[in-house]
Amino acid sequence: MNRSDEKLYGLISLAMKAGGIAAGSFAAEQAVKGGQAFLLILAEDASDNTKKKFNNSCAYYHVPLIEFGEKEKLGHSIGKEERSALAVTNESLAGAMRKNKQGGR
Repeated sequence: MNRSDEKLYGLISLAMKAGGIAAGSFAAEQAVKGGQAFLLILAEDASDNTKKKFNNSCAYYHVPLIEFGEKEKLGHSIGKEERSALAVTNESLAGAMRKNKQGGR
């Protein structure tokens, strides 16, 4: 794992501790639709159906999306079981994550 990835996992962990993560597909989808998400992180190994659903939803609601990490590592970084999607609801941490992982939409 490179330094940039380690930093992003650290930011995800920090956001979770600060109460700034909606973890899991259902919670993330609700955050996107409710206008609370400033960034959606989608696991690279999420199913094609999940990727399509979140790509469409994020495009519609104008929420930046990055594909990053694996379900197991994303879940581990927030102290949970594997997670396919994480919505970042803390604006400043979402900005730091996007800056760290250029390529977000």
